[in-house]
Amino acid sequence: MKKYIVLFFLSTQIIFAQNIAQKLDDATKNLMNSSLAISANLSFYVSDESGNLIYEFQGNKGLSTASTQKIFTAAAALETLGKNYTYKTTSSYSGNISGGNLNGNLFISSNGDPTLGSWRYEGYKPENFKQKLIEAVKKSGITKISGDLIIDDSYFDHQTIPGGWPWDDLGNYYGAGVWGVNWRENQFDINMNGSDIKSFSYPLEGVKWLNDVKVAGSSDQSLIFTAPHSDVALINGNLPSKTVTVSGSVPNPPLQLGVEVQKWLKESGIEISGKVMTNSQLEIDGKKILEAPKNNVILTYESPTLDKIVYWFLRKSVNLYGENLIKTLGKEKKGNPSFKSGIVYLKEFWKSRGINANMINFADGSGLSPQNYVSAKAEVQALIYAKKQSWFDAYYEGFPTQDNGMKMKSGTMRDTKSYAGYHTSKDGKKYVYAIIINNYQGSGSTELQKILNVLK
Repeated sequence: MKKYIVLFFLSTQIIFAQNIAQKLDDATKNLMNSSLAISANLSFYVSDESGNLIYEFQGNKGLSTASTQKIFTAAAALETLGKNYTYKTTSSYSGNISGGNLNGNLFISSNGDPTLGSWRYEGYKPENFKQKLIEAVKKSGITKISGDLIIDDSYFDHQTIPGGWPWDDLGNYYGAGVWGVNWRENQFDINMNGSDIKSFSYPLEGVKWLNDVKVAGSSDQSLIFTAPHSDVALINGNLPSKTVTVSGSVPNPPLQLGVEVQKWLKESGIEISGKVMTNSQLEIDGKKILEAPKNNVILTYESPTLDKIVYWFLRKSVNLYGENLIKTLGKEKKGNPSFKSGIVYLKEFWKSRGINANMINFADGSGLSPQNYVSAKAEVQALIYAKKQSWFDAYYEGFPTQDNGMKMKSGTMRDTKSYAGYHTSKDGKKYVYAIIINNYQGSGSTELQKILNVLK
């Protein structure tokens, strides 16, 4: 009797899986046969939580992913660095303190903390760092600084932007670069009234503006162009005839922090005679960098833990965090804080976890580069691996809930839409899935969610 019950159960499961697979196939082919998908490519893969295939449509095909690329970076960072990993920013001084006068330089250095001055974390906002820094300076007995304020941004290499990022993206907030010292997520806001620049969230040090904005349309269709170390920025495109806030990327975050710290010191009654200098600028000027002293440390400021960073990385798709993690992985595991070494490690990490290396052609850590080519099957394999790890809860928490009510990471870029995530259906079936479409002539969002609704 037991034998018949088992056979009945297995046959029921097979029929159920076939029904779901048929529905997914019908929905997928309906999309691909539409006039908007004439030149589109789709990669789609669905399995159960054990990795058993339920449905596949060109699942091995590598396509540009957009931000679902982040699922690989986040998981590798949590496992490699640990969910309690923190970045550190320190302040120290050279020379000596005599009668309250620092006969030397005040330094601020960091190992690339991407959250320094971020508004996302309670207790870690710009005013929190300001308070702790000023308190530390005063506690050390410094009332006057005869030397310079040195921002030691030498922890990473000089390349702040991954190769392959489109020029149209670099000056916008989501195209912010990665520096040895980051500040306010390397982002600023411009308050525009039609085509007129009214104000900035904070003044950008040494930046001159060219404004080619036209008043047209009802939504923000503007672009900001800035480049690392550049003192010229451009804003163009169209904006509606009303007050709008647009966000850009800071061309020199270490200098920006230095100028603000200099202001804080003066406002707090601490005189500083010298200039604000970054180690990058010293190198540009042909001078030797000034390394922050390892002794005479007056402040060690720790970031939020990595699980909290990963939460915002996935939830709000913060590209800065992804590229920062790539450089950190390169530094920690390869001894080389470059994008290239970090990407090499990321690929090695997933290859060693059983993913075919031909299905993961990474170009960055965030997915902003259109040169990322990843298959839906590889994304599902990464999600299944993550589900078995002790850090999974921190990982899963960051996945946003999309318009159709399913909790999944999305990716959006010109001619690219993707989703990857986990779902438990109404009848308790657990699915892991990824779907990527390139060169679809519509937005793709509604269409892909309709297909995924079959799993609900």
